[in-house]
Amino acid sequence: MSDTVLQLKDASIFQGDSLVLSDVNVEMNKGDFVYLIGKTGSGKSSFMKTLYGDLELTKGDGHIVDYNLRTLKEKDIPFLRRKLGVVFQDFKLLNDRTINDNLLFVLKATGWKDKDEITTKTEEVLDKVGMKTKGFKFPHELSGGEQQRIAIARALLNDPELILADEPTGNLDPQTSVEVMEVLLDINKNGNTILMATHDYALLLKYPSKTLKCDENRVFEVVQRNV
Repeated sequence: MSDTVLQLKDASIFQGDSLVLSDVNVEMNKGDFVYLIGKTGSGKSSFMKTLYGDLELTKGDGHIVDYNLRTLKEKDIPFLRRKLGVVFQDFKLLNDRTINDNLLFVLKATGWKDKDEITTKTEEVLDKVGMKTKGFKFPHELSGGEQQRIAIARALLNDPELILADEPTGNLDPQTSVEVMEVLLDINKNGNTILMATHDYALLLKYPSKTLKCDENRVFEVVQRNV
């Protein structure tokens, strides 16, 4: 199998009839950690939504974790999303159930049935984000940083080939942002590929990595000092 997990060639990204990004050429390989930066409204979220099937790719070529974005059918989207881990800015946890039940909900929805395997997997992902003792708590009993760690754990449940983190530190204070960033970097060191949209330039300076920038309807790689 190819090491390429994401490739866009001469792609244009639309939100409805509005062109958001044009001539996008991006490639990511297994094990990469890539930032996606740009001002609010520059197209970062539209870019991310195209990758997980929320927006249709109608122009150019796009492949992600062995799915062709141009020919992606509605019925394929749940299967695509099982191979991706998506982390959102606002956590998107279910507030009426415990952390363990939040994770159980995702596992059952994606076809897990064996109780022992479910328990093992739940403990494994919580351990990876330093939250092994918090499974019995409800989301509202956790801090923002802890909720984001749970959201990262949820993204790891189906051993994704690519994690899309959309402003994962956007709702967090600087110290908590650093803690969450270190969780993501640890996961990356363990072999997970991560694309992280952010406007937190302090993190880019502290943890330099390959950086793509959305600006004036384009996406291009930037060297860190020009960020």
